[in-house]
Amino acid sequence: MIVLRDLTKVFEINGTTKVVADRINAVFPTGVSVGLLGRNGAGKSTLLKVIAGTSAPTSGEVLSDGNISFPVGLASAMHPDMTGAQNTRFVARIYAADTREMIRFVANFAELGEHFHLPVRTYSSGMRSRLSFGINMALQFDTYLIDEITAAGDAAFRSKSTRVFRDRMRNAGAIFVSHSMGAMRDMCEAGAVLEDGQLTYYDDIEEAIAHHEQNMAPRRRA
Repeated sequence: MIVLRDLTKVFEINGTTKVVADRINAVFPTGVSVGLLGRNGAGKSTLLKVIAGTSAPTSGEVLSDGNISFPVGLASAMHPDMTGAQNTRFVARIYAADTREMIRFVANFAELGEHFHLPVRTYSSGMRSRLSFGINMALQFDTYLIDEITAAGDAAFRSKSTRVFRDRMRNAGAIFVSHSMGAMRDMCEAGAVLEDGQLTYYDDIEEAIAHHEQNMAPRRRA
């Protein structure tokens, strides 16, 4: 279970104040895959970073009774001057995982070929996403944070990603960000909508999608 308690996240962009979270109180239940929806710029990726602990909240707190992955699809946790293999080995040691087995899994899954042994700074965004996803899926977390990973790679890779994700969801939960409503319906049970710094949680993903689509609909002039 993940609890957001009076969570506030505010930062400055080019002299403009951006409020991502405004005293949010919400609970993400254990073992549930939750689709996080919101318009471009709403702060979904930033919220994932705050939940992961890689970005500090302005105030409030994130509480959890389990372990949380770093955001899959966001490569900020990858060291750019280390190779894919070195990043994998480093993460394996942090989590006391079998280094050799994790290297084997990530190399086979990410399909990076010789690039697996080149610095991450030479990777395309899709390659970094595949590396990030492979490293996370090689580890056992109680909650996985997924940011648009199914958009990386060709149809065969996306299908493989979906299969692995579903396998992990047998014993874990997730917070899943995607602009594809089809992916949301396919991967998530529940949903949450982030709009103007407020988060609304729904037990049914269809209700969350309806709320999001209403937010996105053009407003009629009176």
